[in-house]
Amino acid sequence: MNNSLGKKERLKSQKLIGRLFEEGASLKIFPFRLIYITTEKSQLQSSFSVPKRNFKKAVDRNRIKRLIKEAYRLEKKNAFKTSNYNCVFMITYLGKKEPSFLEVQKKIRELLKLFIETQARNENE
Repeated sequence: MNNSLGKKERLKSQKLIGRLFEEGASLKIFPFRLIYITTEKSQLQSSFSVPKRNFKKAVDRNRIKRLIKEAYRLEKKNAFKTSNYNCVFMITYLGKKEPSFLEVQKKIRELLKLFIETQARNENE
């Protein structure tokens, strides 16, 4: 797995996003929530969101999304190195104040670790 976040790894399908919110399971490590579903295709797609309710200015929302994307891009290589996942997920920022990059990176690492553990538990059952 390379260290980029390419076009094929981004979740754009409205059908999949709708299915994600209808059928998806969620994990939460404050200030992030990860909603995920497994798919038939053997690929890993992700999306990121920051609610307008907490951050009125688009500049602030976009900055936080950039921080989350960068932290995810750096951490996904370590998190998904062992197995091939066929999941679609969305990471949502739930906090009310702008985070620093180090905070985001630490929490994304924890969230992805929790996701991997949950997937391993589900496979064993």
